[in-house]
Amino acid sequence: MYTSHGMEAIAVGYASALERDDVIAPFHRDMGAFLIRGFTPGEILAQYLGKRTGPSKGKDGNVHMGDLKRGMISFVSHLADNLPVATGIALAFKIRGERRVAFTGTGDGGTSRGDFHEAMNFAAVRKLPVVIFCNNNQYAYSTPQRLQMAIHDVADRAKAYGMPGEIVDGNDVAAVYVASNRAIARARAGEGPTFLEFKTMRMHGHSEHDPAKYVPHELLEEWKKKDPILKAEQLLIQLGYGDAAYFQEIGERVKKEVEAGVEFAEQSPLPEGPEVLEGVFAEEANRY
Repeated sequence: MYTSHGMEAIAVGYASALERDDVIAPFHRDMGAFLIRGFTPGEILAQYLGKRTGPSKGKDGNVHMGDLKRGMISFVSHLADNLPVATGIALAFKIRGERRVAFTGTGDGGTSRGDFHEAMNFAAVRKLPVVIFCNNNQYAYSTPQRLQMAIHDVADRAKAYGMPGEIVDGNDVAAVYVASNRAIARARAGEGPTFLEFKTMRMHGHSEHDPAKYVPHELLEEWKKKDPILKAEQLLIQLGYGDAAYFQEIGERVKKEVEAGVEFAEQSPLPEGPEVLEGVFAEEANRY
């Protein structure tokens, strides 16, 4: 299980800036994007339990889920592999003359892979309507950024491909939304791709089996003070949109929704044997 603890603002911010017909090829910690696109806690938990009611109909028990009708491309485990997919989708949008945008990203480690650079180059050369982001949580699994690239800011990689690169506070949902909205508008206007570096911190290990002992305790304590959810609450309070009682009520409502989702997932049926090939291959009527 891969959590987005400490990085919640990124997926929520960029997904909120997109329009319904735009497409997302997400990073594996972008759970907020799935929720924004209408995936319910029950569906997501059913996916984790390999149940028939999950988005993959029980063919997977992890975050490899998507739904073309909701504009979500299933996540690919090999980080940065989703970027060429998203650029291909953006190419289709351009060929069709559609005012649609693809949004995709990877982690800081993923930006050192060849498929990242191929996607960046192709998107820039063809001026495709795609926004590519880096969820810079400072560790490629257990490798700190300083040991896998010689530059300080990942956004500098954009210069090599002639596209704008912008550094954004990934723990500020408003900053993420504004930067994403600007990049999306640029792509939709036919001005080509933008690369966004969202600086943040992964507050858990790579996944739940990883205690992350390689991360200095002081670094985690520093970033704990920048928690994106608390930061959003403080901003809303300052603007007069809520108070402590309001956020407590939201928390209780969310807890009930998640608990209902757990019950739904646990009671959902497992897939039957003959269903194993359903939805694996494109049927003639569903070809694009």
